[in-house]
Amino acid sequence: MQGNRKLILEDGSEYYGTGFGAAKDTVCEVVFNTSMAGYQEILSDPSYTDQGVVMSYPLIGNYGVADEDYESRILAPSALIVRDINDMPSNFRSTESVPELLEEHDIPGITGVDTRRLIRNIRDYGTRRGLLTDADTPTEEGVARILASPVPHDAVARCSSKKKWYSRTSNPRFHVVAIDCGMKMNIVRMLNKNRCNVTIVPYDTTAEEIRALHPDGVFVSNGPGDPTDVPEVITTLRELRGTVPMFGICLGHQLLALAYGAKTYKLKFGHRGGNHPVLVTATGKIEITSQNHSYAVDEQSLEGTGLIVTRRNLLDGTVEGIACEAEKAFSVQYHPESAPGPCDSTQLFEDFTDLMERA
Repeated sequence: MQGNRKLILEDGSEYYGTGFGAAKDTVCEVVFNTSMAGYQEILSDPSYTDQGVVMSYPLIGNYGVADEDYESRILAPSALIVRDINDMPSNFRSTESVPELLEEHDIPGITGVDTRRLIRNIRDYGTRRGLLTDADTPTEEGVARILASPVPHDAVARCSSKKKWYSRTSNPRFHVVAIDCGMKMNIVRMLNKNRCNVTIVPYDTTAEEIRALHPDGVFVSNGPGDPTDVPEVITTLRELRGTVPMFGICLGHQLLALAYGAKTYKLKFGHRGGNHPVLVTATGKIEITSQNHSYAVDEQSLEGTGLIVTRRNLLDGTVEGIACEAEKAFSVQYHPESAPGPCDSTQLFEDFTDLMERA
């Protein structure tokens, strides 16, 4: 049984299933995530803007959706692709099901897909764009629609805060300005937990405007897309270098590298999931990390920038952390605040407060 919907990839391959959520067509970049839990956090993570997310874990939706577990106020992905969707969750915290959530936010989903075959395609041949459409759409028409759809370059502008806002904590020690490129709420919670008052500012806030807030430190958040699409943030970080401690996560890591003159490149299929081992080069310790990114920092381009490699991915050797000790700046490619996810690297927030203390 083919079902009433299908996913067409730009190589012409097709994956049939049954639709749920919004009943509409969408063109998006198709990526996969290997997490066994946390689908609500994935759906509300702005880093997935313009992407169709394939979940490798076969059963999605079994514990429903809880009001307290959102990572942002928006649902970011363009589509959700799963093997089996559960529309009758069993969880006392649940307030609605995943199909209800997607319909409410006008996001299409497809269930019954052979996700193993689809993920193998992406893993073997690289990330590609796809069209989620009706099952009777001709393949040639679908591929033509994919190729005719422009690739968006304004994802950060669409998911960043539109104005400055605040998150305060009791007995604060520091004031952190967080540049919002599509920030997850658990990052703000972790900064508050480490006794930091946080002022969240839009991605295009200038260095002069940030200095006027008199921060003890500057944080650069995660976010979607190609880091070279947001030169505003790169310019701001370049102008702030050496004047205030800086900490970046995910897209913020890539932007910090670009601000120091390094380069980035797109990975074959990216890193998405909560099971990536990372080596801490200074200690030899291995951290299990949660990740979500398509781009990485080019290690060869770090030469002469003043940056050193502090962490490395043990699966493919990519750069997972950098630092400039002289200017009190550091960043990591993964998510130490991962929720849910491994807690191996939550001490990075303490490292940031220690850096502000020394400064």
